[in-house]
Amino acid sequence: MPAHPGAAPDSAAPSSVPPRPTRRPVPPRPVGVPAEAPSETTRRLRPIPADPAPAPARERRHGSSTSSAPENATPVSPNPAFSWSTQSVPQRPVVTFGEPERYDESARPRSFGLRVRGRTVAVAACVVLGLGLIGGAVTGSWLIGDSGEAGERGAFAASGSLWHSVPVDQMFPPTVQGRGAGPGGADRIWTRIAVAPDSGCADAFDPLLRRALAPVGCQRLLRATYTDATQSYVTTVGLLFTKADAAAMRSLDARFTDERLDRRSDLMPRPYAAKGTVAAGFGDEQRASWTVSVLTDAPVVVYAVSGWADARTVDEPQPAAEAMRSGATNAPAQAGLGHEAKGLADRVERSLRKSVTSSTEQPS
Repeated sequence: MPAHPGAAPDSAAPSSVPPRPTRRPVPPRPVGVPAEAPSETTRRLRPIPADPAPAPARERRHGSSTSSAPENATPVSPNPAFSWSTQSVPQRPVVTFGEPERYDESARPRSFGLRVRGRTVAVAACVVLGLGLIGGAVTGSWLIGDSGEAGERGAFAASGSLWHSVPVDQMFPPTVQGRGAGPGGADRIWTRIAVAPDSGCADAFDPLLRRALAPVGCQRLLRATYTDATQSYVTTVGLLFTKADAAAMRSLDARFTDERLDRRSDLMPRPYAAKGTVAAGFGDEQRASWTVSVLTDAPVVVYAVSGWADARTVDEPQPAAEAMRSGATNAPAQAGLGHEAKGLADRVERSLRKSVTSSTEQPS
């Protein structure tokens, strides 16, 4: 029977109205469009991966929107790099430095390479300058050595002409001080009593000594005779200016040293006996001691011969080197005549060297 219009519908009867869907229908996914991952609703920022891959551009076909993912889409596994729960290994960033920019005095930028090249050029210039200074120093030392040798040759040549350019009082001082020149280091004072005229060597030496000196020749002979403070002894000192060069003088010096010619009594120089003085009787028989010195830096032979002022004769003359030895007992040694000859010859030689130095010095 039909239902009453005011009666409630029977709950057991089936309803003709379709039930309301609980979910919105998902439109079908176009062919070729990949499924989208579920949208994130959190506001937290996701970490940026070290080298993220670019996301593919999504195609839009038939005007369909892909802003929301369909419920029936196949779920895609999340990328661990985008997950907060994944322990990602930190990666050290790669840092590269650009070339530093430099500035010059005008505050204009300048490349660092230019400065490096500038420093290289400066270092090279310093090396060249240093080598130049070293070469200059070596060259200067060579020049100094050459000038030194030239100076020695000049002094040697200049000393050969002193016999006519140096005053007598400078060559043979009127008084000669001999501090420590006597026996036992006693002082001596010699006074000049006569100067012989400059002459040749014909009668100044014994024949054997003249023969020994012949290789160097005889240019001029200067002589003077001195006496001591007590006028007990007389000594003749002589300067023989030769014609030889430095090599010949060295050869003669070597011969006198090797053959001991300066110690032979038959090679004694002769004295200068001046009349009217205490040396008037000073002859060949009165020679007691002597010394002969061949110079190698000047063409000069320096010698001296001593004896008693009372004209006594000497039977055994003794060279100065032996008469000055400690313990010598003969008469010339006991009287100190070896010291007289050697001491006076040394002082006259020093005076000669001073004259050579003065003559070769250049005015400043």
